[in-house]
Amino acid sequence: MASDAVLEITDDNFEAEVLQSDQPVLVDFWAEWCMPCKMLAPVIEELAGDFAGKVKVGKLDTHSNLDTAVKYGIQAIPTVILFSGGQEARKFVGITSKEDMAAALEESASV
Repeated sequence: MASDAVLEITDDNFEAEVLQSDQPVLVDFWAEWCMPCKMLAPVIEELAGDFAGKVKVGKLDTHSNLDTAVKYGIQAIPTVILFSGGQEARKFVGITSKEDMAAALEESASV
């Protein structure tokens, strides 16, 4: 599922890894059965490598971590949310280009 550069985010570690992070965090809400999620996975991996040390990147399996998915109103996957300072900064629903997400990460990482 997740590579070394991509964290596995769960209901149990969401607060510590995302909300309390001193870095911006990009969270990919996905599920194993979701074909568009699988199509987006390489982009998430690339972003994790490109922004290593500046932005944390993680994946949260909505099927196994329903509490967090419900809390953030995930109604369609893939949904990717950028958190900054423990708050939702940007939300991308569906297949989103690497360029669009990278621009949001650049802006968030430079703040």
